[in-house]
Amino acid sequence: MVIHGSKEPTQRQLRIAQEIKKIIAGALEKGMVRNPLILDNLVTITDVDISPDLKYCTIYFMTLNGQNLGQIEDDLNAETWGMKKLIASKLKLRYTPDLNFRIDTSFEEVDKIEQLLRDPKVAKDLKAGTKE
Repeated sequence: MVIHGSKEPTQRQLRIAQEIKKIIAGALEKGMVRNPLILDNLVTITDVDISPDLKYCTIYFMTLNGQNLGQIEDDLNAETWGMKKLIASKLKLRYTPDLNFRIDTSFEEVDKIEQLLRDPKVAKDLKAGTKE
């Protein structure tokens, strides 16, 4: 779970986020969306972040090939009404959270860090630092 702010998520937030992740991933796997671009790309739900009041939910996703991410993000956000309805039918919550799909950029960040660590100058500095 991506944590925004200083507070750790509660057990309830974690549990509900995990359930929402399962519901949405299942819906995508079963083709329960109308948009053919979403169906043609293997969309993976990587993480779900839910607000402390359980009213706002950010769903992070990635595709297998990383193509059409911007368009798929728009298309998934256009499907939120149906997803919200599905979540409401499966989870007994006072409010069904508003959904917001976002591209998961954490993989890009990991790649950048790995590239920096492989840089010869950085490797030399790291070796010099361990001798001290």
